[in-house]
Amino acid sequence: MTFPEWTKPGVYGALVGAVAVSILGFTWGGWTTAGSAEEMADSYAAEQVTLAMVPVCLDLSEADAERTAKLVTLREASSFQRRNAMMETGWATLPGTEAPNRDLANACLAKLALDGS
Repeated sequence: MTFPEWTKPGVYGALVGAVAVSILGFTWGGWTTAGSAEEMADSYAAEQVTLAMVPVCLDLSEADAERTAKLVTLREASSFQRRNAMMETGWATLPGTEAPNRDLANACLAKLALDGS
């Protein structure tokens, strides 16, 4: 079977067009792969869980009998050591887990506003 002469440039044009559309779609069109979409979804979910748990952290701090001593410790800690100090208070531990959460510690510190009080 013989093909007309125009089929070879037509096939090449279709391939180049498909590659160009793919490149434009992934760079400027907002297309994502399944792996990167899942990664973005996991990151967003973790952020939302952290934000939802900030009131729990604040409630734990208010219910703590040693609150004033722990707040003094947090205020005296340098800015880069405050997260670790917050994690040591136990207020940044998610219910059902044993280890404190760094992101929750940062968010809880921001809500406590230790510098302004």
